[in-house]
Amino acid sequence: MTWGIPTSAFLQLHVVLSLVGIVTGFIAVLGMVRGRYLPFWTEAFLLTTCLTGLTGFPLPPFGLDPPRIVGIILISALAGAATCLYGISLAGASRSAYVICTVLSLYLNVFVAVVQSFQKIGLLQALAPTQSEPPFVIAQVTILTLFIVLGFYAWRHFHSPFISPTHGVVPQD
Repeated sequence: MTWGIPTSAFLQLHVVLSLVGIVTGFIAVLGMVRGRYLPFWTEAFLLTTCLTGLTGFPLPPFGLDPPRIVGIILISALAGAATCLYGISLAGASRSAYVICTVLSLYLNVFVAVVQSFQKIGLLQALAPTQSEPPFVIAQVTILTLFIVLGFYAWRHFHSPFISPTHGVVPQD
């Protein structure tokens, strides 16, 4: 049992939250690449990805291991994104910090999904049983490169929806 839920059901919930976080995150980041703030997709991403990170901690095996370290970094990046978005309204340098934290959070979620895929999917496991073989390295380098490019374009094109160029901070609803 995990938090009063059978561990297998809890794991399924964790995986579903992760996949929803990945989809909503891509939509939110692609919105940033287009220079648009998509509040519904952004909030769904932040919520589901935070829940993904939190629900990963009570799953076995226990102890401070690489997945939990990634989880700590993920939750820290999400806290940074939320602070920049909701606390500072993306004013000044917080716009850049928001983009970086958001893209980093999505990257970490995808990074873990790739690791888990190579551990759980038979064909991928056969290609890289120890996750040090070229197919695994190529997959991770490709994902990292994609996120660096996405992050650059998001940073370059996304501007705060709360800042008016002539009047300063625009009040939020």
